[in-house]
Amino acid sequence: MEDEFADKVPPSFYEMGNKIIHETEAKGFNPGLIVLLLVGSLLLIFLVGNYALYMYAQKTLPPRKKKVISKKKMKKEKLKQGVSAPGE
Repeated sequence: MEDEFADKVPPSFYEMGNKIIHETEAKGFNPGLIVLLLVGSLLLIFLVGNYALYMYAQKTLPPRKKKVISKKKMKKEKLKQGVSAPGE
């Protein structure tokens, strides 16, 4: 009795197998690819935005002022270098 149906596949399984194959082909993008594209685009937008803000700040902000060195500190530095301080 088993030998009679050994080489035959029931029609319901055969059709189901073909449908599964067709559905996976027509599915579209891989979810991993979508996540990768999303994260990559956000990173690119972040970097381009930071560069744009940096360039804008370079154009608009005034240059930094140098710290004023006290007379005591200047005198110590000149003594270290071996140059006599003015007025001595």
